[in-house]
Amino acid sequence: MEEFKTIAIFNHSHEIVVLKHILQQEGIPYFFENEITLSVAPFYSTALGGIKLKVHQNDFEAVQEILDNLNNKLNIV
Repeated sequence: MEEFKTIAIFNHSHEIVVLKHILQQEGIPYFFENEITLSVAPFYSTALGGIKLKVHQNDFEAVQEILDNLNNKLNIV
């Protein structure tokens, strides 16, 4: 897991639903640290540092592009 690095941090579990789908479609290996804990106890988000998206360092640029595209689409509204 040393080769997996945090690329984004989310405060709520509903924020990662679309991103999970996109990463699965692209075949990019990933995991969300603290996802299960915060889905059960969402008030611990600040204490645990949020839900951390971890990706392999080889996929870092591709995932950053996906995140940028999602952020651009959300800022249009």
